[in-house]
Amino acid sequence: MIIRKLLLGVSLAAIGSVAASAADLIIPTTPQPIMESYGFDWEGLYVGARAGGFFADDIDAAGVIGAAVGVNFIPADPFLVGVEVTGDYVWGDDIVDQGQFFANLRAGAVVTDSVLVYALGGVGVATDGDDSVGLYQLGGGVEFAVTDAVSVRGEVVGVGSFDDADDDFFEAAKATVGVFYHF
Repeated sequence: MIIRKLLLGVSLAAIGSVAASAADLIIPTTPQPIMESYGFDWEGLYVGARAGGFFADDIDAAGVIGAAVGVNFIPADPFLVGVEVTGDYVWGDDIVDQGQFFANLRAGAVVTDSVLVYALGGVGVATDGDDSVGLYQLGGGVEFAVTDAVSVRGEVVGVGSFDDADDDFFEAAKATVGVFYHF
């Protein structure tokens, strides 16, 4: 009888310790990061507005306001290539108001997560109603990311004409500052 009581006591103690240890079961977990920062995503579609000045020898100064739509690709980090279409309205006292439309290629480098430096070249047309003339532009700029989807860009380009017999490669310069939204 004593052996039965002893066996029963040991069995109850074993069952009780198993139940107690089940309550203290520890499951390892990895804490989730509070914020994950991946940097600015320069790839993809973007659209923006810009304003600035148009400068030439026979023009004191003219204003520029316009828009741009483009797409960027990063074939190998940190190099960026892109295609962009721009439309600008140029006006001033010494110039006939005109629209300038360009198709551009961009090539650059992502210097840091939030800074892009690029060169730009394109061909286009300037029109003031009935007249139009073929143009080209070469230049570059710097673009800074200010939020996860918005950037600010400063750009300077030289503008030349295909139709002009002038010896100057660039007949004018355009400097603009713009705000762009990246999708």
